[in-house]
Amino acid sequence: MSEELKVPTMAEYMAEGKQPEILFWVGSAGSYDDRAKKITKAFVKILNKAKVDFAVLGTEESNTGDVAKRAGNEFLFQMQAMMNIEVLNAYEVKRIVTCDPHSFNCLKNEYPSLGGNYDVVHHTQYIKELMSSGRLTLEGNTYKGKRITFHDPCYLGRANSEYEAPRELLRKTNANLVEMKRHKSTALCCGAGGAQMFKEPEKGNMDINVLRTQDALETQPDIIATGCPYCNTMMTDGVKAKEKESEISVMDIAELIANS
Repeated sequence: MSEELKVPTMAEYMAEGKQPEILFWVGSAGSYDDRAKKITKAFVKILNKAKVDFAVLGTEESNTGDVAKRAGNEFLFQMQAMMNIEVLNAYEVKRIVTCDPHSFNCLKNEYPSLGGNYDVVHHTQYIKELMSSGRLTLEGNTYKGKRITFHDPCYLGRANSEYEAPRELLRKTNANLVEMKRHKSTALCCGAGGAQMFKEPEKGNMDINVLRTQDALETQPDIIATGCPYCNTMMTDGVKAKEKESEISVMDIAELIANS
């Protein structure tokens, strides 16, 4: 991590007998994937700028178990979840913010039945809150006039009905927001919700991420905005498949806000 990023851990807060405002759940992608690490850094930069008292679990954070559950291994999911819930409850965590809609959905909807009750917020919702309360302001000229199209992550949009927060943030950058034909509740999955990021596609006439990238390219964007590390990878690969990477960038909303 570069010098200007302050990332305290829960253990450090605990040692001082203090509680942070939020726990930032980094997630596996945000911790290990080189592209997703940039999203993590951008979000930390935003938190530092808004002087948010936050902490991460650091080495005590383990995978939410979401992937195991989706793959049908309920036993492994419950083991992972119980382990995390034990740690979170020991720290008396109340509020969790994450950049990963998969973690968001899992912590918010699947942990309560196992004894993990938290106020879970997606990073776009949290950044919107910081702006509404005046803790964060944008200069707003970095992306002025740029054409941006937003790809709805399945687990933020259709699974949890959050369509407005990301769009509101994009409008705040003074960019020109152009919608794909399939958007909000009719949006098409980029493929990583079906783990297409980790395996070869089944037989068919087109990879799903390329199909979704075509939807995006029809809007003639300068930037495809995402709110999920998996969508980011899938759309980036789609842009490469269409040989458009020199003209179009794929960026997480946190990065767009951090740059503004």
